[in-house]
Amino acid sequence: MDKQRLNQIIEEKRAVFINASDKIWEYAEMRFAEKQSSELLCKILEEEGFCVERGIATMDTAFVASFGSGEPVVAILGEYDALSGLSQQSGSAKQEPLSGGMSGHGCGHNLLGVGSLAAVVAVKQLMAEQKLSGTIRYYGCPGEEGGSGKTFMAREGAFKDIDIALTWHPMTNNMIMSMNTLSNYQIYYRFHGKSAHAAAAPHLGRSALDAVELMNVGVNYLREHIIEEARIHYAVTNTGGMSPNVVQAEAEVLYLIRAIKVAQVQEIYERVCNVAKGAALMTGTECEIVFDKACSNFIPNSTLEKIIYDNFKAVGVPQIDEVEKQFAQTIRNTLNVTDIDNDLRMASAYMGSEGQEVVEKLKETVVSDIILPYKYSAMLLSGSTDVGDVSWIVPTAQFSVACCAFGTPGHSWQTVAQGKTSFAHKGMLVAGKILAQTAIDVFLRPEIVAEAKTELQRTLAGVSYVSPIPVGVKPSIIK
Repeated sequence: MDKQRLNQIIEEKRAVFINASDKIWEYAEMRFAEKQSSELLCKILEEEGFCVERGIATMDTAFVASFGSGEPVVAILGEYDALSGLSQQSGSAKQEPLSGGMSGHGCGHNLLGVGSLAAVVAVKQLMAEQKLSGTIRYYGCPGEEGGSGKTFMAREGAFKDIDIALTWHPMTNNMIMSMNTLSNYQIYYRFHGKSAHAAAAPHLGRSALDAVELMNVGVNYLREHIIEEARIHYAVTNTGGMSPNVVQAEAEVLYLIRAIKVAQVQEIYERVCNVAKGAALMTGTECEIVFDKACSNFIPNSTLEKIIYDNFKAVGVPQIDEVEKQFAQTIRNTLNVTDIDNDLRMASAYMGSEGQEVVEKLKETVVSDIILPYKYSAMLLSGSTDVGDVSWIVPTAQFSVACCAFGTPGHSWQTVAQGKTSFAHKGMLVAGKILAQTAIDVFLRPEIVAEAKTELQRTLAGVSYVSPIPVGVKPSIIK
């Protein structure tokens, strides 16, 4: 079968996909509040002939769109949530917020969600033209940023009947994301004290803000005594008001704890909880512990990764013109040596000593035009993704396409500024073509599913998936 037809379908509809991506960039909706973004995707999928089920897994902005019937069932995952505080003017090479404190697509999920959309639309049309059997699905996955939407979906059984899951991510390198990620827990620690006049009667007050500060100090000391790969982050989300002459009766801090395995996160979580309880004891306050979300580590699947890599080489990298390179260079001029070195270190760690010649070439690139040579990697990415939970249930693979200037940090204003550029759009469409071609390979070669599932079972070695989010914890919208 000529898979070039998939590329043709995507190119014929490129204006639809680019418009959708730009709209989602403009909406810039936070976790579990992506109403406009999810509805836009649902409407396009319905217009393309998919059956769409909205509001799955107890989340208003989660959905699944299906076409076809029977096996194999191939799922392509999409995301569309933004990040807090990253509002930024599109196409500007200086930090220029559209509106102070508002959200922005600092991780490129506007591109991610629509690249996956392009893939399923092309696959569906080719299936109809060639009368291929099987089922293609688009999973609309909300709240990846700090919400672990896929983990909630996994807990509710949303992925239990699929055979293969595929996804991608906009980044600064063109590569197969054959790497492990960290598991995590996210928890609110809410301290309840007693207000009082801070000058006339401070002895009558019990400061919740003091408890937050003491907890943070205690956790800082704890960091020396946890495994090297672990990470503990926090954000003070409520300082108790704007009046320093009032003893703060309420205060809150949000913690994100990461480690390689869920069991390691659990151990650190218990120790952090003890620190919080100690801070409450020291200040005469009460501590309320509210579990927010969690996700599991990602399990790579080399069977699928090799097929994606072959399709990546066949499709090729995005072709960037001189005007696009010039703008990308103006973005690169805003970066420092550390930003560039971080990307180089990632490429070096991924490829090992035999890939240093490629690393040298990357030093001079503006937007990467190199596909990093594939290798099944034991590399640990210190970030987390809720794609990890999907990978425990079904063979899963992911890759990245360069959609911004080399060295651009993730979760930065520079990423947001490049999210509507023509070279970002090109990267998105390349990703759609790679996903589509890989999905068609699965439909045409049933042995892929069997081999991928065998590999996953071998990796799990008898360990079954258990959701890291306790029963009863519900997705929460950040207000």
